[in-house]
Amino acid sequence: MTPLARVIAQRIRVAGPMTLADYMELCLMHPRHGYYASRDPFGAAGDFTTAPEISQIFGELCGLALAQAWMDQGRPAPFTLAEPGPGRGTLMADMLRAIRAVPGMSDAAEVALIEVSPFLRQVQKDRLGAIRHLDHVEELPDKPLFLIANEFFDALPIRQFQRLDDGWAERVVSGDENGLRMGLAPPVLLPREGQVGEVIEDRPAATAIVTAIASRVASHGGAAILVDYGGWNGVGDTFQALRAHRPEDPLAHPGEADLTAHVDFAPLAAASIQAGAVASRPIHQGDWLLSLGAADRARRLAAAGDRGAMVALDRLTAADKMGHLFKAMAIWPRGAPPVPGFDALRLHADNA
Repeated sequence: MTPLARVIAQRIRVAGPMTLADYMELCLMHPRHGYYASRDPFGAAGDFTTAPEISQIFGELCGLALAQAWMDQGRPAPFTLAEPGPGRGTLMADMLRAIRAVPGMSDAAEVALIEVSPFLRQVQKDRLGAIRHLDHVEELPDKPLFLIANEFFDALPIRQFQRLDDGWAERVVSGDENGLRMGLAPPVLLPREGQVGEVIEDRPAATAIVTAIASRVASHGGAAILVDYGGWNGVGDTFQALRAHRPEDPLAHPGEADLTAHVDFAPLAAASIQAGAVASRPIHQGDWLLSLGAADRARRLAAAGDRGAMVALDRLTAADKMGHLFKAMAIWPRGAPPVPGFDALRLHADNA
């Protein structure tokens, strides 16, 4: 057992089975043994590779999309340029480089990174210099907010419920010194139908975070772009673990594997609209990047000697790679032009 597995087994002995949300929270953020507490999980030497680590194209186009939204809204100054879950700081570094080409934007930007891992905070400071760190999105100041969140929501804890004959049973983690295993809590009634055996997932923290973001955008101006893998009104068990770039049993190595689940964009869009902002329906990452000129940028980089530029473009945009698995959704104020590459969701929030 891993050190964290022993901690979890002891808690289960004392308090009984824990929810999947509590298990994920411990695995990822335990102060001593948590996955993000003491390691750099990104890149070839880590467990997974995100779009900003593949090519500068991704971060540059994210930055320029936010730059166009900033200009469309009258170049507000000062404004907050924020990123939750910024990893190594690669995406923010590429965005900052891109917006230097936009007169006045760099001077008006006040960068804020939402990061709870002390280890990653230091990595980000080493990359970006003196930077403001926050623990929670709710701590963002009340001013225009331009925000990018890439592969942030997939790591937020989920709860899972499985349909039985007599209701929905929450999936829980139980076990002892011989190992951890999945189980079911007593069934409860939930206000939704489902086939026996069907699994649904809920991510309460995600809607709360999006509400905080969208409320600031609606009240003070700005824009947010959310990029993650997932879909719309999804069902099924998407809980997964990745270790050394390979999938594995999420209970096998607590604290030593990345734990994620697919993002359901429908409740995020609904929360944005209910907060008073405009939301888009998610679109394929590949389509969005290509609409912003990713192919032209890749060709220019290749002509300048970047031998991996065209391979990176394919990886980011091809339907059989990241292009369709990953989706992008945007949030902007009512009355403002859409964020480049997006169209407003026409459905009422209650039907989103």
